[in-house]
Amino acid sequence: MPRIPIESVQSMTTLPFYNAVADDFEAVNKLIMRQLHSRVPLVEKIGSYIIGAGGKRLRPLVVLLSARACGVEDAKQHSLAAIIEFLHTATLLHDDVVDTSDLRRGRSTANSLWGNAPSVLVGDFLYSRAFEMMVEMADLEIMRVLANATNVIAEGEVLQLSKVRDASTDEATYMEVIRSKTAMLFEASTHAAGLLAGASAEQTEALRRYGNALGVSFQLIDDVLDYSGDADAMGKNVGDDLAEGKPTLPLIYTMREGTAEQAALVRHAIQKGGAENIAEVQAAVRDCGALDYTLNMARAERDEALSLLQILPASIYRDSLEQLARFAVDRCF
Repeated sequence: MPRIPIESVQSMTTLPFYNAVADDFEAVNKLIMRQLHSRVPLVEKIGSYIIGAGGKRLRPLVVLLSARACGVEDAKQHSLAAIIEFLHTATLLHDDVVDTSDLRRGRSTANSLWGNAPSVLVGDFLYSRAFEMMVEMADLEIMRVLANATNVIAEGEVLQLSKVRDASTDEATYMEVIRSKTAMLFEASTHAAGLLAGASAEQTEALRRYGNALGVSFQLIDDVLDYSGDADAMGKNVGDDLAEGKPTLPLIYTMREGTAEQAALVRHAIQKGGAENIAEVQAAVRDCGALDYTLNMARAERDEALSLLQILPASIYRDSLEQLARFAVDRCF
């Protein structure tokens, strides 16, 4: 089944928590386009295509909100936000090759249009451009945080790949995957923003942990929506993770806590891959309480994120970070 292109996913920037840094966001977008320059036309073509695909732009958003919440006034935050977006986009290019994906956000993936080799190499270009920009910032502590993040993310990608169609994957392993693969760049974004701002050690640590909790809650809700969401609202079909043989938390819980029949159904679906039995799997994860379990875990991460923000001074930027944490759990796409 083809994924469904959807306006709501690409118009995230109209949501209230973007308003506080709207001008900064525009400056970051312009910087990103300037930094895509290359003497090789295909590099710019593929880079511009994937960057221009839209999406939530959440990671640069949390950089801007966190930096502003800690009192940053200069344009260095724009460079940091652009660096984070380049790192994220590089992972998307590589992910689509690894997952043999043809569509992302309702558009053809770069690898489906130009092939795997150019996509991987442009992903490498974006990584290297991000590190060039880090050098220009001349902050070794920020570079250390971001260099470590890229290593952890790569490890998370490999760990997830090693667990595809592995029905024996347990909850601890899955949480390690999402904290490494998804939450790590959120964590690095808020951590680096605190360092850039010269925030206190306590505030910087709180921001780091906020980013981690935010990233985990987003991924857990993605897991829930993969079995309960509306395709038109999400811009993709339900059951995409199952089709790729990825054992996410609702499936892991069902195999652990469901009836023997429910567990066998899910185990077979993971091992086989594909979404032929998606309706039956949806019923199983719902009826055994797996979706509620996953949702409650996401709510706990949200509550942790909200409590961590209280160390920051009151401001519209802290308010926006709070709104974002709530949105992570309440969204339907």
